[in-house]
Amino acid sequence: MLHIPPAPCEPCNSIQIKLRQARCLQLENQITELAAHIHAATCRLLELIRAYDETEGWAGPGLVSCAHWLNWKCGISLEAAREKVRVAHALPGLPKISETFRRGEVSYSKVRAMTRVATVANEDYLLEVARHGTASHVERLVRNYRKVKRSEALQRDNERHALRQLDWFIDDDGSFVLKGRFTPEQGVVIKKVLQSIMDEDSLEQQDVSAETPADELKPRSEPIAQRRADAMLRMAEGYSSNSGNFNNGDHFLVHVHTDMQTLKAGGANAESELEDGCNVSAETSRRLACDAGVVHWLEGEKGEALSVGRKTRTIPPAIRRALQRRDQGCRFPGCTCNRFVDAHHVRHWADGGETGMRNLVLLCRRHHRMVHEEGFAVRFLDDGQICFTGPSGQPLPAAGDTRFRGNVFGLTTGNRMSGLNITPATGECRWQGEKMDDDLAVLCMLQLE
Repeated sequence: MLHIPPAPCEPCNSIQIKLRQARCLQLENQITELAAHIHAATCRLLELIRAYDETEGWAGPGLVSCAHWLNWKCGISLEAAREKVRVAHALPGLPKISETFRRGEVSYSKVRAMTRVATVANEDYLLEVARHGTASHVERLVRNYRKVKRSEALQRDNERHALRQLDWFIDDDGSFVLKGRFTPEQGVVIKKVLQSIMDEDSLEQQDVSAETPADELKPRSEPIAQRRADAMLRMAEGYSSNSGNFNNGDHFLVHVHTDMQTLKAGGANAESELEDGCNVSAETSRRLACDAGVVHWLEGEKGEALSVGRKTRTIPPAIRRALQRRDQGCRFPGCTCNRFVDAHHVRHWADGGETGMRNLVLLCRRHHRMVHEEGFAVRFLDDGQICFTGPSGQPLPAAGDTRFRGNVFGLTTGNRMSGLNITPATGECRWQGEKMDDDLAVLCMLQLE
């Protein structure tokens, strides 16, 4: 006989619903309060990042920027790390946004968007939008405002077209000097190409945020002029290869007008002569010949060519493919570059080193130069692992510190000890569902200029 249990009474259902609602309200309060604490802690984090970047505390062996250090030590992606560094340096000039952020009243997402266009004149208005709107509202306002500003910049005179020029000459020390003047549209193309190459070469960031101008990104430690010179060379190499592939080892064809002693580690000669008559150091010659096409050229005592051998590949394509599959980019600790890389002979082939997997490692252009010309070294350990050492011979750590360094209790306690009265309502958005008038919002921004 089928037994059907009696339906629960109405008061029981009502009690269960109230308990569930109370539990949900408790969870909501915990989430919103903890989120506000995280906002305040993020502000403190950015203050520390700014101070650390200003003192260049990150400038350890092989690291090129504070963003790279954050990527390595804190597990933050390069794009997010670069944004944090940018926002950290923007906040001191925006006292009202900084104070509101410090109290946990606005999120990092909103602050990140506001700092792209914020000034002392318009930060009050931006904060009103941030308090009464969502992060999407703030992002949309900033995006529309920047579109208007870009359209204003289109009104330009074209008379500069006739003044474009490019000159070059060889300086007294053998340096190749370029001097150019370009129209705005030409300059923009050149600038974008150079900036793109610099980003890919030194920061290895393929997915740069569309809202983050390249000139706002923190560069690596070298002067920007030196980085542009390196990028100009990359651009020339890309055109000469007609493929844009910088990993095939064909970016250099080395004509060494000297004996093999120059390429050896303990060679007698200090310099090599390049094809156009310029001189480079012996160690630079070793780096250029480390992963390149090489032509063996035999000369007589008077410099006449006695025989010219066939061009050979220092590293055969099959070995390079296997090396690329194994290393998948630069192996220097903390480096994420995987495009502009050379195959480095741990023991140079001129010294009898074999061209095999146990003697080869991929290095980006910057770290390849550091290993050859700046005193850094690399070697294979008995277990097959790769060990890098600095100029002092001290081994470099292979990975960042992964220790856990915080907890929720410490976060909330620290904020309260700092005088922050954070409650579940501190960071709540005041948006009531109304539609934002995009045209009016941008007009208000323009009137504040």
